[in-house]
Amino acid sequence: MKRATQQDSATSPGKTSQFAADCWFDDACILNMDYFVKTLAGIKAKGVRPDLIGSIIAHYASKWLPELSGDNAYCERESLTNFEESPESVTASWMKKRFFVETLVGVLPPEKDSIPCNFLLRLLRTANMVGVEPTFRAELEKRISWQLDQASLKELMIPSFSHTCGTLLDVELVTRLVKRFVNWDEAAKNGAAALIKVAKLVDSYLAEAAVDANLSLSEFDDLASALPSHARAIDDGLYRAIDTYLKAHPALTKRERKILCRLIDSRKLSPEASIHAAQNERLPVRAVIQVLFSEQTKLSRHIDWSGSFSGNRSPNPAGLDLPGRCFSKREMNYQQMEIKKLREDVMRLQGQCHAMQMQMERMVEKKKLGFFKWKKLGLVSTLKSVSTVTVEKIEEVDGEGEAGFGSLTPVNMKTKLMKGRTPPKWRKSMS
Repeated sequence: MKRATQQDSATSPGKTSQFAADCWFDDACILNMDYFVKTLAGIKAKGVRPDLIGSIIAHYASKWLPELSGDNAYCERESLTNFEESPESVTASWMKKRFFVETLVGVLPPEKDSIPCNFLLRLLRTANMVGVEPTFRAELEKRISWQLDQASLKELMIPSFSHTCGTLLDVELVTRLVKRFVNWDEAAKNGAAALIKVAKLVDSYLAEAAVDANLSLSEFDDLASALPSHARAIDDGLYRAIDTYLKAHPALTKRERKILCRLIDSRKLSPEASIHAAQNERLPVRAVIQVLFSEQTKLSRHIDWSGSFSGNRSPNPAGLDLPGRCFSKREMNYQQMEIKKLREDVMRLQGQCHAMQMQMERMVEKKKLGFFKWKKLGLVSTLKSVSTVTVEKIEEVDGEGEAGFGSLTPVNMKTKLMKGRTPPKWRKSMS
């Protein structure tokens, strides 16, 4: 048996090392807390990577406190087992957990990404529950705010254990975390991806917390305003949270509803959210008008932008404030009709200008040849007659379609306009 065991370990060194590591973890969990801290200090002195040290701490903590593992089924099973096996009182167990959490916070690696954010949130939940010292809670909040973009909504929903707070969730805690993250993000000058993730997380948290009838307007406003305006690429999540809050708080005054709706930028709403907001009776009239005006402005800009291009071109509208979606076939047909009308108007104006220019050149040539005296003919009456004839002829040509404009030449235009000349008898009377 020993030879077989030695042979198996020689043939599979990876499995042996993993088995040894697991055994070390199990042995460390059996030992007391003081011995674990000394062992961890020796490991740090040997230059082990901070992420490995963080994984050791997380594994050790989940063995002592099942609620730190993140597995609800495992947590309940281990809690019942410990409750049945431990004869100590509830107060002694409470004090033991407090000492354990404070010790863990003291041995955490100082590096940013050495401990997962969700584990730190579970540790903060336990710290608030057992009432650790404020310095340890402040240290945990600082470390969580560094990597808040990696947090999940489930772990962020920490209950409120304070007797002075009337809400079910600790909204003030999340507000502090978000404000610290924004200050740290501005100082570190990171990319916009982390800020966008936190904005989505905050909007989802607000939608869950808004159901609580004890959540005050100031708390909701502080958390929603903790992020800068450029953090939200689209305000659909914030609009959903505000609508949920209005449903759960029907007794809000008109002024309070206006304060809520000021948080929404109507230009950042998607078409679906804009349609819902335009039909939402809970919103103030002013907010509905702003949403409708914003949608009309988007459509006008899109038509103006599309009219400057041909129907086959489809440039990227990323630089314009347009809805981020694909238009339907009906909308595209409507836009093509508008573009065609604009093109026809432009071509009609070009034909009129061209006809008037030819008429003026013809009159100047007649003046040089001496057919009639220019001074005796009023310029105003001449322009009126020219414009009347031009409009009539252009409308006749326009009825033939767009190809008619392309077939116009100076000779054809002159021939068509000669039919509208004044009779010879009138010319003799003016000579």
